[in-house]
Amino acid sequence: MRALIDSHSHLDASEFDADRDEAIARARAAGVLAQVLPAVAAAGWPALHALTTRQRGLYPAYGLHPVHLEQHTRAHLDDLQHWLDAHPQTVAVGECGLDFHLPDPDPGLQRMYLDAQLDIALQRGLPVILHARRALDEVLAALRRRPGLRGVVHSFSGSAQQARQLWDLGFLIGIGGPVTYPRAQRLRGIVAGMPIEFLLLETDSPDQPDSDWRGQRNEPSRLPRIVAEVAALRCADVGHLADTTAANARRLFALPDDRARTCG
Repeated sequence: MRALIDSHSHLDASEFDADRDEAIARARAAGVLAQVLPAVAAAGWPALHALTTRQRGLYPAYGLHPVHLEQHTRAHLDDLQHWLDAHPQTVAVGECGLDFHLPDPDPGLQRMYLDAQLDIALQRGLPVILHARRALDEVLAALRRRPGLRGVVHSFSGSAQQARQLWDLGFLIGIGGPVTYPRAQRLRGIVAGMPIEFLLLETDSPDQPDSDWRGQRNEPSRLPRIVAEVAALRCADVGHLADTTAANARRLFALPDDRARTCG
């Protein structure tokens, strides 16, 4: 069985409170032996830490998500630095970014939190996990101001030109459930022809289910569906795609190689 890596899962979300251990077991049975779990608010950091400590193959990232702006305070930026000092097993800063699709986005405040988190990541040599909805050009500008910063724009929804600009900066793009929908022609075209070294696969559980799982709670066990779709779009071998994207995730997040471990 291939050792898949879900590069973006919110397994700590309340939607999994009733069956979190079962969801982890289903993911392992499906070959998903590692998951990167990005936090969205400071209040959730302790529970995320406890989960990733209790369960093997789960790797934490800590950050302040723009959609949850009302939950953040400026003091949380100092708290983030102290938290990272105390938790060296952290694999990234995030989820952070910009979201101008919100009804009341307060762009200035979003930019302040993003800039601070990008600086924290750069200073500590950590990658960033970025959310960019209707804001990719601004995110790109922020990245250009910080040469040497690494990371991924998850659930990429931009243009081919924006994707190339990210690759030129050394950034990867995360692809999940939306790529399985036939109407997502622009995204499918980008994924079909992009350099594979910049590709990560994700579920964004519990959100963004694939087309076969529409309307249901998403979970990491659905990752093989993403792998199969992307392989078909690229006319590629499923096993090679799985191995290569997992290697991309291990390289970006400095994850151990779990391929020799059992799924039980």
